[in-house]
Amino acid sequence: MSFLRKKLDGLKKPFGKGQKWERYAPAINAFDTFLFVPKHTTHTGAHIRDAVDLKRTMVTVIIALVPALIYGIYNTGYQYYIQTGEAFTFLDAFIHGSMKIVPMIIVSYVVGLTIEFIFAVYRGHEVNEGYLVTGLLIPMIMPVDIPLWMVAISVAFAVLIAKEAFGGTGMNILNPALTARAFAFFAYPTYMSGNKVWVSEASNLDGISGETILGTLAAGGNVNYSFFEMFQGAVPGSIAETSALFVLVGAIILVATGIGSWRIMIGSVVGAAFVGLLFNLWGANPLMSFSWVNHLVVGGFAFGVVFMATDPVSAAQTNKGKWVYGILVGVFCILIRVFNPAYPEGVMLAILLMNVFAPTIDHYVIQGNINKRKKRWASALKTA
Repeated sequence: MSFLRKKLDGLKKPFGKGQKWERYAPAINAFDTFLFVPKHTTHTGAHIRDAVDLKRTMVTVIIALVPALIYGIYNTGYQYYIQTGEAFTFLDAFIHGSMKIVPMIIVSYVVGLTIEFIFAVYRGHEVNEGYLVTGLLIPMIMPVDIPLWMVAISVAFAVLIAKEAFGGTGMNILNPALTARAFAFFAYPTYMSGNKVWVSEASNLDGISGETILGTLAAGGNVNYSFFEMFQGAVPGSIAETSALFVLVGAIILVATGIGSWRIMIGSVVGAAFVGLLFNLWGANPLMSFSWVNHLVVGGFAFGVVFMATDPVSAAQTNKGKWVYGILVGVFCILIRVFNPAYPEGVMLAILLMNVFAPTIDHYVIQGNINKRKKRWASALKTA
C-alpha cells in the first residue's frame, strides 16, 4: 500500500493549493478518500471522537446489500431458464444474471459519480461517499430488462433533483434511489409494470409469464407459490427485492453495526401486519384476503423497509419519531397495495410520502418534549 500511497501523492501535486489544477482537487481527492482513511483532524471546538465515518458507514451498507444482490443475480438467471425450459446449473443462472445486472450497476455508478464530481468541482467541496450506496441501490430495484439509457436518465434525475438540488449528501429530503425508481415508473410505465418486465425475456419465446405476486393478486388471479418460496425469493420481481431471507441477513448486519434503525424496521412490520390483519378479516378482494404474513415477504416491502426507509437523511431523526415514521410506512404500504391496483407494490410511494412528512413528525415529537418540560418546571415552581 505504501507504493500506491506514493504514486497517489505524486498525482495529487498539480492539484494542491496554489497549483495549476487546484480547482479540480475534489475530483482527485475522491480517489484518495476511497482508497485510504482521510487525514482530517479537528482543531477547534468540542467534538465526539468516533471510529465511524461516512465512508465506513457506506461500506457497511454495501456489505449488507451483497447477500440480496448475489441472490438477485442468481434469481435473474433462474427465472430466465425456467421460462425457457432449458437445463441449467447455478453457474449458468449466475452468469446470465451477471450479464444483465453488472452493466446496469456500471451505468449507475458512471452517470451518478460523474454528476457528483461535476458538482463537487463547481461548489469547491470534497466528493461525498453517499452515492456509493445509492449507485448500487438504483439498479437493484429496477426490472432486469430495462434499457440502460433509461437507467442512466433515472440516475441523472435522482442525483440532480432529489440530491444536488437540495445541497448534496445529507441535505436531501427524498431517498434518491426511490426517486430514480419513481421517475422511471412514471416516465416509462410500460418498462416498469406488466407481466413481462420482471424476468429476463428470451428472444425465442413469443409469450412469457413473469407477473409478480402482487400484480397477479391485483388482477384477481391466484398465487401458487408457497410461503417458503416467497420468503426465499425464487419469484419474479425487481432484481434484488424478492428475497426476504437475504434482506433479513442485511438487516441483521445493519442493526448489529448500529447503521440501520431497528425502530423503523420493527415499526414498519408492526404497521403493515396490523393493517394486513384487518384486511384479512374483511377479505373483499384477493389482496385483502392475502395473508398478512405473506404481505411482509413479497414485493419490495422487506427491501424497502431495511435499506431505504432507514435512510438516516430522509427518515425521522428522533427515537419516538422513528416509531411513528416506521409504523406509518407499513400502514400506507398495505393501504396503497389494497386500494390502488395500479400500484400493487405500495412500498415505494409509502416511503416517499413519509420522507416528506419526516421533518413534521420530528417537529411534533420535539415540541411535545418541550411542552412536557415546561409543565414539569411549572409544577416544580408551584410546589417550591
